[in-house]
Amino acid sequence: MSSDVDLVIVGAGAAGLAAAKEAQKLGLTFTLLEASHRIGGRAYTEDLAPGVPFDLGCHWMHSASLNPFVAIAEREGFHYQKDSDWHSSIFERGSWLSDEKMAELEDTEEALDDAIEAAAADGKDVATADFIDLASPWGPYLAYWSSLGTSHDIDQVSIIDHVAYNDTDENWPLREGFGALVAQWAAAVPVTLNAAVSRVAWRGDGVTVESTKGSVKARRVLITVSTNVLASGAITFDPALPAWKQDAIAALPLGVHNRIAIMLNDNPFGPDVKDNATIMLDGDDVPMSIEIRPFGHPYVCGVTGGRFGSWLERAGQQASVDYVTERLVGAFGNDIAKSLTDRVIVTAWEGDPWTLGSYSGTAPGKGHVRAELAKPIDDTVFFAGEATHTSFFATCHGAYLSGIDQVQAIAKGLKIAA
Repeated sequence: MSSDVDLVIVGAGAAGLAAAKEAQKLGLTFTLLEASHRIGGRAYTEDLAPGVPFDLGCHWMHSASLNPFVAIAEREGFHYQKDSDWHSSIFERGSWLSDEKMAELEDTEEALDDAIEAAAADGKDVATADFIDLASPWGPYLAYWSSLGTSHDIDQVSIIDHVAYNDTDENWPLREGFGALVAQWAAAVPVTLNAAVSRVAWRGDGVTVESTKGSVKARRVLITVSTNVLASGAITFDPALPAWKQDAIAALPLGVHNRIAIMLNDNPFGPDVKDNATIMLDGDDVPMSIEIRPFGHPYVCGVTGGRFGSWLERAGQQASVDYVTERLVGAFGNDIAKSLTDRVIVTAWEGDPWTLGSYSGTAPGKGHVRAELAKPIDDTVFFAGEATHTSFFATCHGAYLSGIDQVQAIAKGLKIAA
């Protein structure tokens, strides 16, 4: 590691990697420290089998027409599928819903969006739960999909997040994997791996960052680790972060969004089954969305979020696999179990020591705190990551954009100081 640089970047997720590439472009010297053995953070692809990639973390290029990773994917030779090519169905307590019922759900979702937008326009900063009646016919579905989008239950997130997110309704997955794209795009970035940062000492004349790979002195530091890692106290700041910054961290906790993949030994679904089935059996309080053979790959993937996702993660890998299996059997019949293999990947982001969760959600009453999290301290300690972006939070490209923005601000300040 360099011992004296312009900038130390803590964390080699999308924000840290984008920051490093921007620092290279602007001529800043830097050291990039990553606690894990790999780059990418919550962008991570593994193979279920040779030639069968699976995203453990970010999977969709959200708001695709505004997403810089679309152009990166094309440049790197990756392939994506537009969401207009995906089709969903719902199995509810014994039968598949008709097209008329599906249209009714869509109308209910639109009405919910309108009500939330109107309330936010009136200045209300309340929980999404104020607008969803769980006892109503569509309540569990609305709450479930909200938990996937925010990684929190509807009583835990502010409606300000709902309206602030810049959603173009374009969500395009990558055939080769989003994590694989991030890894390939950033392969040439110099990173010190297995370098968990334990202390950041900052003064007006610069910073000293201590890690398991030694200490680095720099003029500025950019922190890109998750809010849950910051809140955990794993990194000590000297002097301590001011109260307003600690309040912002506490108001933006990471929730849970996990994915449960099971490899298939054949295609038991036939040509008429849609790409996604949301299943709710008798006795279920929470539905489960299951992707069916995405891109023709031989696997299914159940998705969980919020408190239920946290509970299932803590119940363990086999409990998660069993839960998905039971939903598939309930919707498609007992024979479906014969097509499921023991080759699985079950994510557990809440238990990952370098993230401690999936992505951030704004607590009710704290709707505008993301801008506070993004503010630097004394023009010395800077912050980036999905939680700091005010319109593309909870996304890989939001993290990417935040890293670039912060390094541009750092470079501007350093030139003035010089």
